[in-house]
Amino acid sequence: MDGPANANLKSDKRSLEQAQPILRDVFGHESFRPSQSAVIQHILAAEHAMVIMPTGRGKSLCFQIPALLGSDDDLTLVLSPLIALMQDQVDGLVAKGIDATLINSSLDRMEREKRQEKLRQNRYRLLYVTPERFRKPEFLDAISGRNIQLLAIDEAHCVSQWGHDFRPDYSRIADIRKQLGSPTTIALTATATAECRADIVDQIGLEDGDMRLFHEGIDRPNLRIDVETVMGDDEKLEQILKALSEPLLPSPTPQASGGTILYFSLIKTLTRFSDLLLARSIDHVCYHGDQSRKDRRRIQNQFMSGERDLVLATPAFGMGVDKEDIRLVVHVETPGSIESYYQEIGRAGRDDLPSRCLWLYDQDDLMTQMQFIEWANPDADFYDRLMFSLENHADRCIAYGLDWLRNELQRVSPHDHRVDTALAMLDRHGVVAGPREPECFQLIGPLPEQFRNNSWLSEKRQRDQKRLYAMVQFAATPSDERQAFLNRYFLEDASIQ
Repeated sequence: MDGPANANLKSDKRSLEQAQPILRDVFGHESFRPSQSAVIQHILAAEHAMVIMPTGRGKSLCFQIPALLGSDDDLTLVLSPLIALMQDQVDGLVAKGIDATLINSSLDRMEREKRQEKLRQNRYRLLYVTPERFRKPEFLDAISGRNIQLLAIDEAHCVSQWGHDFRPDYSRIADIRKQLGSPTTIALTATATAECRADIVDQIGLEDGDMRLFHEGIDRPNLRIDVETVMGDDEKLEQILKALSEPLLPSPTPQASGGTILYFSLIKTLTRFSDLLLARSIDHVCYHGDQSRKDRRRIQNQFMSGERDLVLATPAFGMGVDKEDIRLVVHVETPGSIESYYQEIGRAGRDDLPSRCLWLYDQDDLMTQMQFIEWANPDADFYDRLMFSLENHADRCIAYGLDWLRNELQRVSPHDHRVDTALAMLDRHGVVAGPREPECFQLIGPLPEQFRNNSWLSEKRQRDQKRLYAMVQFAATPSDERQAFLNRYFLEDASIQ
């Protein structure tokens, strides 16, 4: 028994040694962080891993390096929730000479077919997709002959119904793994509580103990975390102007220049503050969902290059943006959870130089987040009305598509996603078939009884409300105790490897 074990250990060590020149020559780093080398060695031994690592600490290398150590016909498949996120990573890999690509709805049909044909020809070492792609027969056919050596689940908190950014389509992850032949799996995120981590493992279809936890902790000693209580836009503007003008904490390193992000929950608030800053001749750019993909890409590139150093943005900005010198992150409106707050401030100071994170806490903002929670959690009445529309007005839905359903059932708000959330859950439970957007879903089964049970449906809503209440508690925490508060929130029951 000692013989084979020693042989495996020797093989793992040799593979890790082979990774060193890749790390140096391809990625430009002289050495791994201890946590990175431990994760990579674990993955190379074909063992599953969950990686909790602060933003900017190199989570992606934990699957990118193993992907490059496989044989020519091996494929590492990366599930990612946002098109912009995967585009950034693929662009960076291609620039380094790595054969990587993405397939998603941003491509036209001809380009998707071209990339799928290359997949059949054993091209690409890394492929980035969203979970929705596994509904497409042509995509499944393209990867059917490939050896999927590794499945990487980026932003893995999206898998868990208890995560702060749950995506219903991620609940199909166990089925996706089976379709791929149950490959070695690595789940990665910067933010996951103990409850969320346990649910991720369960949703992936693994048992307790199958997936080793690598938890680097959450301390970012170079970040100065400030909370200022304010009332109304005038006081918020005063604090913003002050933050933009004052230096950071004294430090032994020279004051470094860099970028600033002002985060907003609502586009209308962002626009209002943009006008206020322009009136004071403060140059900036804006980034939000009402802009075209082309405009968002242009603005992001301007910020990344340093051409523009101040951006007003909604929370989607920054996902996957690897800019080291962000010196100031201001939350002008209250985030919905500690998880999203921590992930967003994690974009500051990736170069380990002093950076400031300022939250302007106005109690009135809590009402906005409460409304978001309601819209993210359809109740039994909403499911009844949705089923009624699908059963009795299928002709209208087929004729006018999902926009008709949204207009019938939702309030006029870009944040009301109840139709999409409810349809995704019904699709998961075999009630509807789809999606075929912009066409309508097809009703193929009855509504399960739990969707008529508000007690069952309200469980996630109540947890979302508790996460928002944790933000209130954090605001009341003295400045010298805030890091301890975050440690308690995230590291409870964590077994740090």
